[in-house]
Amino acid sequence: MGRSRATWWVSLVVVAVLASAAAGDEQLTPGYYDVSCPKLQSFVHRTMAQAVEKEARMGASILRLFFHDCFVNGCDASVLLDDDPGRNFKGEKTAFPNVNSLRGYDVVDAVKARVEAE
Repeated sequence: MGRSRATWWVSLVVVAVLASAAAGDEQLTPGYYDVSCPKLQSFVHRTMAQAVEKEARMGASILRLFFHDCFVNGCDASVLLDDDPGRNFKGEKTAFPNVNSLRGYDVVDAVKARVEAE
């Protein structure tokens, strides 16, 4: 599979997980961001392409990140949550199986920042 095609698939996964996290209890719909952020797919694709260009393994790392998220209680973006000591909450990001194992959070954060800025 070529690098461009792999980037497209990873981008699709990122969009799906972002939509899933945003939808909450609602059903995931393919057009969730069509109105609120119509440029989402281009943000994701561009950010992923830049990340993969910088480091070829990043596409696989992002897929692994989302696999770990979907493995526990479904694809809910919970692996992206930071610890919150004030609420006595420990996120999956720092859970033992994920520590020093998952990477790519910075790429997801870059996409999230672009969406929020838009």
